[in-house]
Amino acid sequence: MLINLDYSSDIPIYVQLRNEIVKAIGANHLKDGEALPTVRALANDLHVNAMTVNKTYAILKQEGFIEIDRRHGAKVKRQGSCSLRYQKKLESELELLAAEANAKGMSEADFLKMCQSFYTKIAKR
Repeated sequence: MLINLDYSSDIPIYVQLRNEIVKAIGANHLKDGEALPTVRALANDLHVNAMTVNKTYAILKQEGFIEIDRRHGAKVKRQGSCSLRYQKKLESELELLAAEANAKGMSEADFLKMCQSFYTKIAKR
């Protein structure tokens, strides 16, 4: 699993790590049921505190992207259908992105083209 973190970013490391893992799941680089590295191993590999990885895994579990079993560790848990709760969250985030794009002068066509491009790129992986 290739994880790119920007240690000088204003975005907290645990958020960056969460986003990288979600992208890997969405792009099928991490398959359903696939084991994630242990907290300690991933922390060592990324040169971060184990509590940072632990926090990331807790968030991913809460969001339903992984499941954690004391005996088998953390495993990817792909969801078969999109919940209404998630759709509402996505609507809110897309509304903000669309507003920002419009405020910065991006056309609707360019915004939709960009969204389509990213979704297609992720879905083909």
